Amino acid sequence: MLKVGLTGGIGSGKSAVARRLVERGAVVIDSDRIAREVVAPGTEGLAEIVAAFSDRVLDATGALDRAALGALVFADETARRRLEAITHPRVRARSAELAAAAGPDAIVVNDVPLLVEVGLAATYHLVVVVQTEVATRLARLERDRGMARAEAERRIAVQADDARRRAAADVVLTNDGSLADLHAAVDALWDERLRPYEANLRERRAVPSGRVVLAEADPTWPQQYARLAARIRHALAPADPRLDHIGSTAVPGLAAKDVIDIQLTVPTLADADGPLADRLAAAGFPRLPGEWWDKPRPPGSGRWEKRLHGSADPGRPVHLHVRPADSPGWRYALLMRDHLRADPDQRSAYLALKRELAASAPDSATWTTAKDPWFDEEHLRAEQWAAQTGWRP
Repeated sequence: MLKVGLTGGIGSGKSAVARRLVERGAVVIDSDRIAREVVAPGTEGLAEIVAAFSDRVLDATGALDRAALGALVFADETARRRLEAITHPRVRARSAELAAAAGPDAIVVNDVPLLVEVGLAATYHLVVVVQTEVATRLARLERDRGMARAEAERRIAVQADDARRRAAADVVLTNDGSLADLHAAVDALWDERLRPYEANLRERRAVPSGRVVLAEADPTWPQQYARLAARIRHALAPADPRLDHIGSTAVPGLAAKDVIDIQLTVPTLADADGPLADRLAAAGFPRLPGEWWDKPRPPGSGRWEKRLHGSADPGRPVHLHVRPADSPGWRYALLMRDHLRADPDQRSAYLALKRELAASAPDSATWTTAKDPWFDEEHLRAEQWAAQTGWRP
């Protein structure tokens, strides 16, 4: 099933997004609701909270006084972490039970207010962040929840800020307009990304490459790589293989096809098959069919075999190259990246070639072949640079 993490700061309108996703057919697991269930009267969770914070956090009926508990923990990081250690494992366990009960073709959305703060982003196929201006959030909290402004400001201050949430977000939904605007954005996300992603994931189908379109250098490409790499590491845990951002999107300032190239290092190609391939597919990176190899440089030597995976996410094309450690193709990918990072003249020359070819050879096969002569020469320059600088992969 497709697992989506939904988060946003208090007062951002995250609940409105969740409700719309339910209307469109998603299975929404509300972490706030579960958090209340696991500390209901008579539960072990409530007993442990009382043991940690005393019966001052109980109301007259013996139920948890959330306001009293909030007053204790929101001003005290140590106390808040003690509370999280009690509630978070229970919430995760109950969330896993509910997800397991959903159908195999379900789109399961986990509504998690502290998703970023507790480091859960890598556990989802996609993270959606609802972002709203702080002034708007404060007004909503005062108007809709009757929260004093000082308390609302304190609650916002202890959560992750917008920059930290954006770094974890695959999708940012801005909610500074009307409810109709928000619904339109959610509907577009559902129709154009979530439903196709779920179908691709279930069928283990990668998004096909299209025509070559150069995108101007995007300063967020490294950040996007970091999210993808974290997802791959989570899928392959407890193993901790080497991952590298390679290709043009790894070279600052270089226009490129908007495809994130990642190199996953394995001991041998045999290690790339079987369980590893299955785990990658389940994480949203299915193997591309057929045999794959890199053209050797210098020409004439045996072909450099590899495994190639793509992305099931239609909104984020990926090429995941699985190569054996210290193999010629593995070394070449790292050398080309590092030489282009270090040599502005060759970076400019490569950019000029890319712009010329994008106009004259827009299909992927022709694009790759047409670059070969330049890369044959660049390989020699890069090897000289490596010898002069003592470069190591």
